[in-house]
Amino acid sequence: MEERTAGTSPSGGSRTGRNLPAAIVSGVALGGAVIVSLYTIKEIFLLVVVAAVGIGVVELVKAFGTRAIAVPLVPAVAATVAMQAGAYWGGDGWLLGVFAVFVFVMLIWRMFDGGTDGYVRDATASVFTLVYPSLLAGFVALMLAQDDGADRVLIFVAVTVASDIGGYFAGVLFGRHKMSSISPKKTWEGFAGSVLACVAVGAWLVVWRMDGEIWQGAVIGVLTAALATIGDLVESMIKRDLGIKDLGSIMPGHGGIMDRLDSLVATLVPVWVLLGLWF
Repeated sequence: MEERTAGTSPSGGSRTGRNLPAAIVSGVALGGAVIVSLYTIKEIFLLVVVAAVGIGVVELVKAFGTRAIAVPLVPAVAATVAMQAGAYWGGDGWLLGVFAVFVFVMLIWRMFDGGTDGYVRDATASVFTLVYPSLLAGFVALMLAQDDGADRVLIFVAVTVASDIGGYFAGVLFGRHKMSSISPKKTWEGFAGSVLACVAVGAWLVVWRMDGEIWQGAVIGVLTAALATIGDLVESMIKRDLGIKDLGSIMPGHGGIMDRLDSLVATLVPVWVLLGLWF
């Protein structure tokens, strides 16, 4: 999430360049769906994950297409579904195995669809799409499958969302010093806001939901703030290279699904590792 100077525009959006009311409404609706599905029937939440990541894959494939990079859409979406199902019902071995199978499926599919020109380019983008976001998202299913999986997923999602919210408001109110030319709107003040928000939410949820220690939640918070920022920068690099502003427009005020998943997929595996080590 990029931080920009505060205020409003004539169109009703904020000076951040976003439609803030629409962003809040869609964000609250998505958060409500996550909470309700997590603590009712886990498989419903798994379907939410599959749908979100599947849409993200479609956005990514279309974005590659703007530069004549051909990624086979059908096997890419099928791989997303298969990896999440394999991880949830079979574990990490199934996640890795399904990923390996679909790598070859993508390579073979492209072999018979498009000729030899650009094969290495397209194959590389295809494998990239399998990893980012599908393979990384599989760790949500691994987390969810555990007995206390709902609490683990809640911590992961809430702390990552806190990074975006803390960074946004700190950047709007105090942002002065630019962080990176990759994403000129990001500021060090916004990053400090992300760290504070993540540490607060992480410490609270780890103590409340996992009976852990405050320092454990704080470590998760600091790590999440750093990796969420890196995830945003990675997606900014992708968009700059492809020459597009957003990867999609499905979420009012937020852009595409991938514009929301960027920080989540970056923080997921390290948080999964830490929660697994401690609890």
